[in-house]
Amino acid sequence: MIQFKRLAYCGIILLALASTAGYCQQAHFNVLAFYSTDVEKDHVMFAEEAMKFYSKLAKQDGFDFATTSNWDDLNATRLKDVQVVLWLDDFPHKPEQRAGFEQYMNHGGGWLGFHIAAYNDEGTHWPWFVNFLGGTVFYGNNWPPLPALVDVDDKSSPITRHLPAQFTSPTNEWYNWKPSPRLNKDIKVLLTLDKSNYPLGLKDTLKGGDLPVMWTNTKYRMVYMNMGHGDKIFTSPLQNQLFEDALLWLGTRH
Repeated sequence: MIQFKRLAYCGIILLALASTAGYCQQAHFNVLAFYSTDVEKDHVMFAEEAMKFYSKLAKQDGFDFATTSNWDDLNATRLKDVQVVLWLDDFPHKPEQRAGFEQYMNHGGGWLGFHIAAYNDEGTHWPWFVNFLGGTVFYGNNWPPLPALVDVDDKSSPITRHLPAQFTSPTNEWYNWKPSPRLNKDIKVLLTLDKSNYPLGLKDTLKGGDLPVMWTNTKYRMVYMNMGHGDKIFTSPLQNQLFEDALLWLGTRH
C-alpha cells in the first residue's frame, strides 16, 4: 500500500511537471521593444527602466526579449518572427514605418504601447492609428506628475485578474482623451482614473470626466497603458504584475 501511494504521488508530480513544461512551451514568444534616446528625459528614464524590467521577466517567464532604437525595424522582414512589439517612449514618424506597423497589426501582430506611444493630435496625420486607438485623440494632461487612484473596470480579464478593485498607480503624467475611447464599440476599457482624483494637477489640471488609462481594441491584439512617465513607474508590485500579465496575454493569444 505504501509503495502504491508513493507511485501515485510520483505520478501526480510528473503530471504537474509535464503540465508546467507544456505551459512554458506554449508561452514562448518573441518581443521587440522600440525606444528612442532623443525624446523627453522622463520618457527616456521610463524606457530604460522598462527594458530592465522586461529583460528580467523574459528569463523568468521564458520569452525572448530584444530592443531596438531603429524605428525602421517596423517592417515585414524584421517583424516576421516577432509576436509582440512594445513602444516604450516614442512612436513611428515616417510613412514607411507607419505602413510597416499597420501591415504587422493587420496580419495578427501584437502591440503593447505605453504613455506617449498613443500620442496623436491634429498634426500627427495618421488616421489609421486614431481608429486603432478607438477614435480618440490626445486632449491634455495634468502637471506635475502625480500618483492616482485607478479603478479596475473588468476583473474578469486575464490582464487584470491579479488586481484589486482599486489600486494606487505611482507618479505619472495622466493623459486626457477626446472622445473617450469607451464610446467605441470595439474598445474594452480595463482601467479608469477614479473620480476621487479630481481635480488632478497643480499647473495643468484634469478637472473631471471619463478618463480611461488602459484599454484594448478587440479588433486587434493590442493593449494601451497610459503609464510611462519618469522613473517611478515600476515601484508598485501590483502595477508590475499588470505589466507582466498584459505582455503574457498578448504573447500567448493567437
